[in-house]
Amino acid sequence: MCILWLPLLVALGLILLYRWYRQSQILENLTDKYVFITGCDSGFGNLLAKQLDKRGMKVLASCLTETGAENLKKETSSRLRTRILDISDSKSVSSAAEWISSIVGNEGLWGLVNNAGFTIALGPNEWQTKEDFSKVLDVNLLGTIDVTVHLLPLVRKARGRIVVVTSAAGRLAFVGGGYCPSKFGLEAFSDSLRREMRDFGVKVSIIEPGAFKTASAVAVDVHINNITRLWEKLPAHVKESYGEDYFNEFVRTMKTLATSTSPKAYKVSDCMVHALTAVHPWTRYAPGLDCKLHYLPLSYLPTAITDYWLGRSAPKPASRVSAGENK
Repeated sequence: MCILWLPLLVALGLILLYRWYRQSQILENLTDKYVFITGCDSGFGNLLAKQLDKRGMKVLASCLTETGAENLKKETSSRLRTRILDISDSKSVSSAAEWISSIVGNEGLWGLVNNAGFTIALGPNEWQTKEDFSKVLDVNLLGTIDVTVHLLPLVRKARGRIVVVTSAAGRLAFVGGGYCPSKFGLEAFSDSLRREMRDFGVKVSIIEPGAFKTASAVAVDVHINNITRLWEKLPAHVKESYGEDYFNEFVRTMKTLATSTSPKAYKVSDCMVHALTAVHPWTRYAPGLDCKLHYLPLSYLPTAITDYWLGRSAPKPASRVSAGENK
């Protein structure tokens, strides 16, 4: 039996070796490349800006706040330039695009990293209004699309790279609110964009991180304040249906998620670096063991199994009316 399996093991080993060799090839002359990154105040974008700056690349980093921009400039070289940008504001996006064009000129923009996002949007769907959904969709989905469309001519000129940060929540909707829909939307946008850009020599990569320790992920009080706001404005009959225990359990779950994040945020920025610098970037990256071993496998299972698994640990409403009890 061992002899029969030997050819298969050898073939598998050769495939893995070829895959490693192919993905290890890195482009030359990277110091001539311009890369624009959104959301550099903190987290993945901030870390990526510093990594690329150390590699000698020409980094154009956008931040939402002046404080974020000033802090980043203190920790990087004089090559790095910052810009204040609110990606949900079309005028701000248009102005930033003009700024980038004036810098890169005929060279074009080698890399566009769509990293900026809004995460304070988790909660049961019924507890939220259209405005609650719009707030996160305007940033995560429509804002990212706006930035990308404005900068596509510059990226095409350089035959460059577009990197879009989605989430494991873009493959498996494990919580209500606008966050998961925004990430699912980015997955669809990125897939269609990748196919459209192929003949232009532009490569599009998607980063699907699991739970990592970033400022927004561990801002427990902010998340709890938001879910408390949603709960307190609910009509009495809706509160009665869910019950106080449901609310308390949801808060406990959010606290647990915040404390179980991985501190290795560099695993995400390393994937971004590879997508920008590799000869053969991957279409999708899934940094984080929770993403690789939990969320992605669950997303491929039959719906009944996925629903059962996620439902086991979900809060239970006060008025659980089964089909049998309703008769």
